[in-house]
Amino acid sequence: MTHADQGLTHAERAAKFCQDEARVDWHSKALWMLREKRDRAAGSLPEWEQLRTLGSEIKLHTLSNLGQYLEEFEKNCLANGIQVHWAKDGHEHNQIVHGILAKHQVKKLVKSKSMLTEECHLNPYLEERGIEVIDTDLGERIIQLKKQPPSHIVVPAIHLKKEEVGELFHEKLGTEKGASDPTYLTRAARAHLREQFLSADAAMTGVNMAIADQGAVVVCTNEGNADMGANLPKLQLHSMGIDKVLPDLASSGVLLRTLARNATGQPITTYSSFYRGPQENGEMHVIIVDNGRSDMLKDKILAESLKCIRCGGCLNTCPVYRRSGGFSYNYTIPGPIGIAVGAQHDDTNSIPWACTLCGSCSFVCPTKVPLDKIIHHHRRLKAEAGTLPYGKSSYMPLVGKLMASETLLNASMGIARTSLRILPHSLLKPFSGAWGKYRELPVAPESSFERWYKNNRS
Repeated sequence: MTHADQGLTHAERAAKFCQDEARVDWHSKALWMLREKRDRAAGSLPEWEQLRTLGSEIKLHTLSNLGQYLEEFEKNCLANGIQVHWAKDGHEHNQIVHGILAKHQVKKLVKSKSMLTEECHLNPYLEERGIEVIDTDLGERIIQLKKQPPSHIVVPAIHLKKEEVGELFHEKLGTEKGASDPTYLTRAARAHLREQFLSADAAMTGVNMAIADQGAVVVCTNEGNADMGANLPKLQLHSMGIDKVLPDLASSGVLLRTLARNATGQPITTYSSFYRGPQENGEMHVIIVDNGRSDMLKDKILAESLKCIRCGGCLNTCPVYRRSGGFSYNYTIPGPIGIAVGAQHDDTNSIPWACTLCGSCSFVCPTKVPLDKIIHHHRRLKAEAGTLPYGKSSYMPLVGKLMASETLLNASMGIARTSLRILPHSLLKPFSGAWGKYRELPVAPESSFERWYKNNRS
């Protein structure tokens, strides 16, 4: 993604990604492989659907009593010696983090994967103030060296091939030119990151869950990088959205059983660490961030998006995300959940239409977030606000009148079926717009569904 991409709609950004058809196919297959692993992992648990229902109910209950649980979480954190801060938005979050680091004269911060800090644009904020930030998750470090944002919330460098990573490591870390063996590259990254851990002044992580009755935060990684960071320096910080809080340990157990299975097909993440207090003679800070989440809670439909536990399963199954790439969305978080929580921040007002409304994302969601319903709701909100993307505001009212008239609809469908049968598709495809640019047109049925139904079912 470059500065030239600023202001482009989702379709325009996707068109750039789709220029490389081989990469698109590879990207789609790589993500579908994760979806298949998810299906096998979910299928191995007879109680999977009960877990999904329970997870959804836990999140809904907590969101319905959010103030109570946040206050309980803060009280127990303070009792555990944890310092708690509240931030109304991303800028305030960054100011708080910088204030803590400046007080301790921190020059280098090691950070474990946190989409919230990406959402708040923390890295450039700190770097402008002379603090070096090292992302320590391997995927995060790769894209940081490449000066790119994450393209996926769980596998942030999924858009890069091993050969590209090899070239990047040769340039930045001095590995052998042309080397692309994953084991060799991983060992080189491990040695590089070990130096960063040992020389860091402070560590920061995101938060997968915050447990109210324990005053503890849970951080899940597969590489142990959060633990390496938080256990070496005496100063540790954890940033969390207000939606991360849960009532108790049993609640976290339910979500831990679904998080990794739905993300990568693993039974559980390799490291699920619970932090419940600072090290001896150390400091532990938790920064609780709103950044628009309270506003989302005011809308009954949008509020359900806050049930998300950021497993990324909806991205892996989404046919639009898989074939348009993570950088085509005008928000930090891509894919269906990115549209659900970020559509209001999209200046082009185009991402609610980066969706076929197929519902596959809702089907796989471990907490039953009704993503297709939320995305459809965003379209309505855009229409009511008069911010439909260019073109839709003029032709969609006409489409509405067409769909509302049985005579006009039947006539137009008849013309469409005839055109599909007798005219070359190369002539028709320009009329299908961005939808049809990378698709084959459908084969025309012999008759309308209405006529088929009358002949066969009535």
